[in-house]
Amino acid sequence: MFSKKKKYYTILLITLFFSLSSCDNHEAITYWPEYGEDSTEKGIRYVIGVHPLHNPQRLHTVFGPLADLLTEKIDNAFFEIEASRNYAIFDEKLYSGRFEFALPNPYQTIRSLKHNYQVFGKMGDDDNFRGIIIVRKDSGINRVTDLKGKAISFPAPTALAATMMPQYFLHENGLDVNQDIKINYVGSQESSIMNVFLGDTAAGATWPPPWRALSKERPQLLDELEIKWETSPLPNNGFVVRNDVPMDIVNKVSVILFDLHKTKAGQDMLKPMELSQFEPASNQTYQPVKLFLKKFNDHVRKIEY
Repeated sequence: MFSKKKKYYTILLITLFFSLSSCDNHEAITYWPEYGEDSTEKGIRYVIGVHPLHNPQRLHTVFGPLADLLTEKIDNAFFEIEASRNYAIFDEKLYSGRFEFALPNPYQTIRSLKHNYQVFGKMGDDDNFRGIIIVRKDSGINRVTDLKGKAISFPAPTALAATMMPQYFLHENGLDVNQDIKINYVGSQESSIMNVFLGDTAAGATWPPPWRALSKERPQLLDELEIKWETSPLPNNGFVVRNDVPMDIVNKVSVILFDLHKTKAGQDMLKPMELSQFEPASNQTYQPVKLFLKKFNDHVRKIEY
């Protein structure tokens, strides 16, 4: 039974791989556009970069309505969402100043402060910003040390909730993550989960929003997978703005973002984000993240922060 199912999903993933591969050559156009001018017939163009919370198609579906709302409400301004197919590409764009606004994870938020950005807001629901480690229900894995010698999938080295926080959790619970396990960086949250479902890894790390979204689409995941461990939370993803963006634009964006949850239409926009609200924040909000990154750097593996 499992082998037939694995064969089916392997074919599905291969099909997805080739469809995404066919987009790779197009990515240079889709995600690195050459505008020539920073304005359109609708006004000054502002690009909002969102880190790979989801694959690019899902990300545009989830966050596109927000860009449309900002364009509608703010005169002489045109906002658009720009996705990246992986963390490395997003990091390159963010740290080179590609985006006027960006929604990076807290690790990328901290690093962006050295690259001409500042924090003005964040996603709420900090309790969501925690790592979770998923295993098959029939795996026989009950203790963290049962993972010794086994493969574990993670989205990317720079994913904070879905990689760094779970790796630190494993360290705290008796595993040397550099020696005791085989780390598979698989490129996305969805892939980390599906690797466990298909039996390619013994466990997979992610964080709650993509787990909830994917398991709603594929209820069989809930039948065969379970959240075995979760980490303590940290401040959720930051909203940053490049320092040269006019303050009146930042203020107008802030008012719209922070009032979204006050209307039914805004709540409907937040729901696909697995989010109750955006809220004001500053660089200082992410001090707990800086402290965590120092511990991670000192005890798990070296990172730039």
